[in-house]
Amino acid sequence: MPWFLLALVLAGQDAGSLVARIRAIIAGPPSGEFQTAPKAAPDVAVVYARLDGAAAAALSPDTAFHAASTMKVPVMIELFRQAEAGQLTLDEQLPVKNEFHSIVDGSVYQMDVSDDSDSEVYKAVGRTMSLRALCEAMITVSSNFAANLLIERVGAKNVQATVDKLGGSGVRVLRGVEDQKAFDKGLNNVTTARGLATLLRRLATGTAVSAKADAAMIEILKRQTFNDAIPAGVPAGVAVAHKTGTITRIHHDAGIVYGPHPYVLVVLVRGIEDQKASAALIAAISREVWQDASR
Repeated sequence: MPWFLLALVLAGQDAGSLVARIRAIIAGPPSGEFQTAPKAAPDVAVVYARLDGAAAAALSPDTAFHAASTMKVPVMIELFRQAEAGQLTLDEQLPVKNEFHSIVDGSVYQMDVSDDSDSEVYKAVGRTMSLRALCEAMITVSSNFAANLLIERVGAKNVQATVDKLGGSGVRVLRGVEDQKAFDKGLNNVTTARGLATLLRRLATGTAVSAKADAAMIEILKRQTFNDAIPAGVPAGVAVAHKTGTITRIHHDAGIVYGPHPYVLVVLVRGIEDQKASAALIAAISREVWQDASR
């Protein structure tokens, strides 16, 4: 039985009541605060599990969502796995070229800084950056350009093989960002709350790559600069190692919350146009989970 579902069984009615409270938050107040249209609630998947196994809850854990930038977590894991295996070093200097290849036919496409959350990597075009620096940009400021450079370096198929080995069922990493030909054919990166939670638990327990490598990755995740979702639902000063993902009508946050009883929380949202509203929804769910985990 999957780890968090086992915890759910052990938690019994407490977990069930938490799911009910989460459902009520998603449905929203009569004013429809989180709703996209009258009587139309967004699609939301949630997985929560304390690392000590004492409590857990799952809502639509196997529903597939466009992964958006949450796919950068498995890319980071594969980068560190290859470093651990001696296939590369994190200090390796990689040429920064705005030239990528579609998985459909190998044709070249370029990134557009106006569609990215970060502009700094673009300033290095024609020079080099270390894999370490690219990973930092990919996670902390969610640089798509950095992500594509790293995916072409480590290989999307290798990322997927590591995801499968770690038990991240439901997480599929096919390609980098802005591959329009792949998008048009429906070849997208996808995730489930269950699969992403499994990868995060691996990191939290030091079983993704190694205790040392996993600790280093967690520190990078703690430096995340987009903190209006899961971190907004926990008290100030609580460390959260997490990764967000946003595209049109998609807003995710997934992380490890280091409270009195550390836990993994993944919230995937589809169907809200206003990202301030979707962030508020994720924060509200995070707040409810924090209260449960703090008991």
